[in-house]
Amino acid sequence: MSDPSCFSRNTQSYLESFNTILARMAAQMESVVPDQSVSGTFIRQMLPHHRAAIEMSENLLRYTTNTRLQRIADDIITQQTRSIEAMRDIERRCRQTLNTPASARAYANCVGSIIDTMLTAMEDAPAVNSIDCSFIAEMIPHHEGAVRMSRLALRTSLCPGLVPILNSIIRSQSRGVRELRELQRSLACPQ
Repeated sequence: MSDPSCFSRNTQSYLESFNTILARMAAQMESVVPDQSVSGTFIRQMLPHHRAAIEMSENLLRYTTNTRLQRIADDIITQQTRSIEAMRDIERRCRQTLNTPASARAYANCVGSIIDTMLTAMEDAPAVNSIDCSFIAEMIPHHEGAVRMSRLALRTSLCPGLVPILNSIIRSQSRGVRELRELQRSLACPQ
């Protein structure tokens, strides 16, 4: 990582906010105690994940002048706000859908690994004196983590109302990763 003291004040301020958002998301996701409801566990972990994406996008919008990245950030805010609302609407009902203890334990072990991988990749994202490039490097593993968590959950018995939400997360965030990678290349950002 480059020496942050060499960065502009804007970049330093952006990175400080990002690190605060990331730390809060990590603490909230890791504090979820998995139980016998994979649906409930998924929702409790995905809510802070989505809130962090919204906060990260709002943080970016304070600084970026890249119109394509502004559109991507606006889309993230819109899609993840809708997803949060949809999960909150079904959370109580979904917590009643129980899995076998073995299935719930297997899910918890795998999702813990996915979260650890995502957090490490986000923490290790190259910090450069380009807010746009930093955001892209941070958001790609964030989106990939949501896709992997959703695919994992779909391999278990779930609350029926959660399935379309998971499929929507997979579609929208896979598309987001492709857009971000394309923009990363066009901006010549470090990878």
